[in-house]
Amino acid sequence: MKKRRTVAILGAGMAGASAARVLADAGLPVQVFDKGRAVGGRMATRRSASLQFDHGAQFMRAHGSAFAARLAAWERRGIVAPWAGAGRRVGVPDMTAPVRDLLGDLSVHSATTITRIRRDDGAWYLEDAAAAVHGPFGAVAITFPAPQSAALLDGSGYALPDVGRAAFAPCWSVMVAAEGASTGDLIEPHEDPIRLIALDASKPGRPEGVRLTIHATAAWSRRHLEEPRASITGSLLEAAERHLRVSLRPIYAEAHRWRYAQVETALGVASLYDAALGLGAAGDWCLGARIEAAYDSGAALARTIVADLNGAA
Repeated sequence: MKKRRTVAILGAGMAGASAARVLADAGLPVQVFDKGRAVGGRMATRRSASLQFDHGAQFMRAHGSAFAARLAAWERRGIVAPWAGAGRRVGVPDMTAPVRDLLGDLSVHSATTITRIRRDDGAWYLEDAAAAVHGPFGAVAITFPAPQSAALLDGSGYALPDVGRAAFAPCWSVMVAAEGASTGDLIEPHEDPIRLIALDASKPGRPEGVRLTIHATAAWSRRHLEEPRASITGSLLEAAERHLRVSLRPIYAEAHRWRYAQVETALGVASLYDAALGLGAAGDWCLGARIEAAYDSGAALARTIVADLNGAA
């Protein structure tokens, strides 16, 4: 019996975008679903009026040949550029640019929260928070952070091995626009409460101005996870002033809580896939705490799905 060939990808971060690109390049129809208003996942950019902040992942680096080749191709096309040394690359004009490029003109359903998946007569259907049903699909690829993937699977009555074993650290992120002047690009104290301070204007293609993104350490974020945003903002601003040895005069300050910011325990496998169901999962939590790991994991899952669906054609 022929399998349906359209694939649903849940999540439009790097893993989902990488999977979508491999599937589309192999000739399989793809539909991508994401709860956010914009693609990128943790490769996120926040805008407020004329202000812009990369408040999630700050940069990318390549350790393997596949992602190195992709970064080089993006750099030739002006989609990424070097920043802050040590092989770091950033998206241009923001960190979502590489994800947008991978997704290209593919079908992306933004602001769509998938609450349940179900299998009926050999095909997959997705139910969203607005009670709409999407499908049928021949396969489903879930690329959410592992805790969110596990919750969707459990709530839908399905399972994939070891998803619950992957663990994440949280991160409080504070975005600050200030008066005055600032120099430098990236400071990484790795000392409570601050893990890093990134000066956004130092990144290629960014607007001028003093805009800082402050990331708290995992330990401090975990201890203060449920505190009010105003309290978090005040604490991290004060700590940033100590590290920068300046008095910041904020004209804008906002905190964002990343509950699943960085992988602490990875599964050590490229991806997960149940061929009998046509159900898989991918993400940095499969391979490690890097954007490259998300890219590699998504691509690996997509290749498995291509082989499965083409073999059953």
